Amino acid sequence: MKTGKSLLTEGIEALCKDDKEIEKLIASRYEEIILLLERYINEIELFNAAYGLVAVNSTEELIIRHILDSIAPVGIISRLLSAQPDKTKKHTIADAGSGAGLPGIPLAIILSACDFTLIERMGRRAGFLHNTKAILKIANITVEEGEMETVIRDKKAYFSLVTFRAFLPLQPKLLKSLFSGCKEEGLIAAYKGRCEKIEQEMAQLGESKWEMVPYKTPFLDEERHILVVRE
Repeated sequence: MKTGKSLLTEGIEALCKDDKEIEKLIASRYEEIILLLERYINEIELFNAAYGLVAVNSTEELIIRHILDSIAPVGIISRLLSAQPDKTKKHTIADAGSGAGLPGIPLAIILSACDFTLIERMGRRAGFLHNTKAILKIANITVEEGEMETVIRDKKAYFSLVTFRAFLPLQPKLLKSLFSGCKEEGLIAAYKGRCEKIEQEMAQLGESKWEMVPYKTPFLDEERHILVVRE
């Protein structure tokens, strides 16, 4: 059986091999990124029983289903940001309903040139995010405690991209709330599973502009996609 560190490093190396954009993002900071991710995993395991951060039965499950799955589409997200027309300003990303900081914290560790806002309505979990930011010394993270719709709306065209995992199905009212905090060229990049479920979900949204981009999570034999929605 692999140790947590070997599973994490093998997974990261597999992602770098499969996607040159991920390799470019990670290669020069490889040791730093692994160390920060290990510390993050330790923080989750330390507080998970008390705070109910993630539903897992082992370190292996935490690493595969949550850490590696959060990182796996980072190349896709980087390319989406690079394609946005305004290259002069720092990219700003919202992690809506951040919970334990997934996918926001793993993404922020790798996309260190971007500013992340982790939005969490539950006080205990927001406290965990504040504590984890301090422990890991991640300068490009801001934690906002409050209802997702309110926090994003108050930002008023601030975000380049809004992302989330394990969230409610997209509905017209939710989409409107998410896009209210996006820049003109901003978009939503949601972590999703099977094609057919995404198609059923998006069929309810009429003329929305969207696409599914497949990605592979190491050691996870499941269909995974980033659902990209444009206003």
